[in-house]
Amino acid sequence: MQNFKKYFIAATAAFAFVSCSNDDQNAVSNNLTLEFNNTFKNTTIVLGDAASASATANTSAAGQVHHFSELKYVISNIRLVKEDGSEVPYNVNDLDKGAAVIDQSKTASLSYVLTNVPSASYKLIKFGLGIKPEQNTLDQVRFPKFYAAAGANDTQMMWEWGSGYRFTKVEGFYDTDNKAMSIHTGSTVEGTAGAYTQGVNAYRDITLNLTTNAVVGSSAPKIKIKADFDKMLSGKINTITLSTGTGMNDNATPNVHTAAQMVKFVDNLGGNGTNDISGMFSVTAVEN
Repeated sequence: MQNFKKYFIAATAAFAFVSCSNDDQNAVSNNLTLEFNNTFKNTTIVLGDAASASATANTSAAGQVHHFSELKYVISNIRLVKEDGSEVPYNVNDLDKGAAVIDQSKTASLSYVLTNVPSASYKLIKFGLGIKPEQNTLDQVRFPKFYAAAGANDTQMMWEWGSGYRFTKVEGFYDTDNKAMSIHTGSTVEGTAGAYTQGVNAYRDITLNLTTNAVVGSSAPKIKIKADFDKMLSGKINTITLSTGTGMNDNATPNVHTAAQMVKFVDNLGGNGTNDISGMFSVTAVEN
């Protein structure tokens, strides 16, 4: 009788394990949420105007105090990587379904829900900071939702002078006298109207290891991603000192600084694509 009880318990446990495994395998898809936390080092950023006493202040490696009044960036081209290294793309050719503007002033934008993600165990996430060159046109017909979200409202994530989108947009103030700081990045064009060619390609592909695998199936995981804007000025690639003026090395406003100056911000925020493929981003947790 004792042996029968042991056999029954073991069989029941085995059945339960197989049932759970089958449940995960039979779950064709589920949601996966990307939750963004924009920080200075480990402190979540609070926005504020020049005189704000509550805005989060940061000091760069060059010793410059600064804070932000506006913080926005575009993510697109999202891919999830399985244990075997195969990639699962998420609407990579559809900006309406697979791209978003992360806006620090809009709490809802900080959580981006991926729907109908195939059931699997994922170890990496890849995404673009910005938009790939072949998609970086203001196409209101093909992608009306993204066009509206990125430029036709108060996000203003499109260039006034060009045909593409801004990839990051940071407004704020620096130094003790609160000089205006305006850092905009995005791909540029060269040539003349009707015959433009690609100038600087500011798109950066981000690759992040997950702290633990995100298991999509019977559960809908959340991947928490930190974007540390301390690295905008104090990056892995460049230490930047802000200066206001009209010289070739002045960089605090986009209507003055050169493409070469802009790339320094791009490489700090998104990595240079070779020895830095994470830029300011890191995964802090996975909740299954």
